[in-house]
Amino acid sequence: MALENPDLSGKTAFITGTTRGIGKSIALALAEKGCNIVSTGKTSETDDDFEDNDLEGTIEQTAREAEERGVDALPVQLDVRDPAAVEAAAERAIDEFGTVEIVINNASAIQIATVEDLPPKRFDLLTDVNVRGTYLVARAFADHLRDVEDAWLLANAPPVTIDRAPGSAPYAWSKLGMSFVTLSMAEELAADDVGCNAFWPVTAIDTRATRYFGMGTEDDWRTPEIVSDAVLEILSRDPAEFTGNAVYDEELLREAGVEDFSRYNLTEGDPDPRSAQLFDPDYRRSE
Repeated sequence: MALENPDLSGKTAFITGTTRGIGKSIALALAEKGCNIVSTGKTSETDDDFEDNDLEGTIEQTAREAEERGVDALPVQLDVRDPAAVEAAAERAIDEFGTVEIVINNASAIQIATVEDLPPKRFDLLTDVNVRGTYLVARAFADHLRDVEDAWLLANAPPVTIDRAPGSAPYAWSKLGMSFVTLSMAEELAADDVGCNAFWPVTAIDTRATRYFGMGTEDDWRTPEIVSDAVLEILSRDPAEFTGNAVYDEELLREAGVEDFSRYNLTEGDPDPRSAQLFDPDYRRSE
């Protein structure tokens, strides 16, 4: 069944972490639907050491690929840990496009480790990029979103289902914090009909991070497109009605009529729901 994706013509999305992976997939999926894109991240072709950087993808490359889909795009180098930089990026996006209807907190740091094994600097990084970065971006756009029709504030973060995560507590704390901030904003912005929701993949996703940290094999992963399709499904709804939700990509798409998920799989057979179980050990697919 084909999804009834939204017409986003003339709208603008500010997305953090668009250089590669899920963030880039979301940016290009929205561009396909006519949405202008503010592509943000740390990797830029303007960096002095860009030629020596072995990271694939830049904010400029994502912007160019968005423009190839017929929309306008603005690359903005951004460290979400820097309050002044976040404020400046928000102001620049609004100045460039007039309005920003969609804000998506996707940028994230990851390291799965116990409390004992994780160095303090890595704990600070997880906290600063994930939950603090989400707070800073949400704070920078809150007043603007109040005055925009069909406004959305979304976060790539899991449902809050646990009060402990042995073996991954620091990372879990930072990701659940992203959800906590976003879902709290649903109440704070409810009177202004801003749709505030979190979305999270049921399975691990094939990204540089999953490969770098050895988080399974291709049998365990799906492509980022399943997440971007879930975001499009969210954006097809009424933000005044669909708000305060933390959804799983697979469940949302199944609700929308998707029955066959094979096109998202890297190999035959549906991967196990390891991403959901990272934060909800009792998670099982419904029969």
